Amino acid sequence: MPSVLIAPDKFKGSLTADEVARAVADGLLAAAPHIRVTRLALADGGEGSVAAACKGRFHVETVTVTGPTGEAVTAPVAVDGRTVLIEAAAVCGLGLLPEGRSAPLTATSRGIGHAIQYALAGEAETIVLALGGVATTDGGAGLLQSLGAVLAREDGTPIGPGGRGLADLHTVDLTEARAALAGVDLVLATDVDNPLLGPRGTAAVYGPQKGASEQDVEELDAALANFVRHLKAADVTDAAGLAHAAGAGAAGGLGFAGMLLGGRVCSGADYFLTLLGADALLAEADFVVTGEGSLDEQSLAGKLPVALARRARRHGVPVHAVAGRCTLPPERAALHFDSVQALTDLTDLDCAQDGALSAQLLARCGRNLAAQWAGLAPDRLNVP
Repeated sequence: MPSVLIAPDKFKGSLTADEVARAVADGLLAAAPHIRVTRLALADGGEGSVAAACKGRFHVETVTVTGPTGEAVTAPVAVDGRTVLIEAAAVCGLGLLPEGRSAPLTATSRGIGHAIQYALAGEAETIVLALGGVATTDGGAGLLQSLGAVLAREDGTPIGPGGRGLADLHTVDLTEARAALAGVDLVLATDVDNPLLGPRGTAAVYGPQKGASEQDVEELDAALANFVRHLKAADVTDAAGLAHAAGAGAAGGLGFAGMLLGGRVCSGADYFLTLLGADALLAEADFVVTGEGSLDEQSLAGKLPVALARRARRHGVPVHAVAGRCTLPPERAALHFDSVQALTDLTDLDCAQDGALSAQLLARCGRNLAAQWAGLAPDRLNVP
């Protein structure tokens, strides 16, 4: 019996990864019910990371933390023995902004530190920070403060929340925060390789997505640069090098803060693919369907569909992609995927925020794949 692995990421704004996989599977099975389908909902460090981890060995626990604008929020974390996975988007994500009002200058990552404290109280030996989808651009300052770091103004009072607060920074002491994580394996799972500062830095590239104006971006980048300068003045000798490191700009600079605490960056996509046993599933598949909301140049930097495609190639398995939209030139997409179906090519309607329409179109993509795989015209299959 032919075997298909459907392993997508979420379609942000419309469908979870599991909903994407179900919709494609519905279309495949309606057209070719003899196909054996395995669904694997995936993540690469952004929203849905806890849910993806819990498809494997992990289970969900909840913790009350400080949200991005200072309010208390209840966040899920994934726990497997002495390993705890914290999804940054579930703690200080864009979706947690009250009434959707952006706060690019003042949103804080303090709640990440609270979640880490929860993990440490449970004697965690490994803490995985799944980095993506946050409302913050504070360089992880809030995280550091909640773990005991001193980030103070010239008068000795703590700096204010968010990236804006870093403009007033005068005194830095990371001793207590670093001691809190001594002996802990801190894993920084991310799908981006941006540095902290400059034209490819976290403020310039991701600030506008969080509501930052051009002036806000300049203010945030300058404040983050001030953070690095004062770290160097406080004898954090590796601060400048870490600020330039790939992944330092992940999640508004949480990658940088994690590195300051001794964390190691890894590919979020590869972390979840390994965690969920993707290679064993690929070895049994005749073809694979993957995808995400937008296939674009950022996808080529190691986002989930491309990471999965690379593994599939090692097994000699064809890979087909579905996407909300695809802006990759055909020749570049063809380096990774045998075919790409974009929902924007199937409708003139805006399906980016319409889960029902997206699911309907993904089912159509599944039927198209069944026809393509079987070498049959759609009218030879079970459904049109």
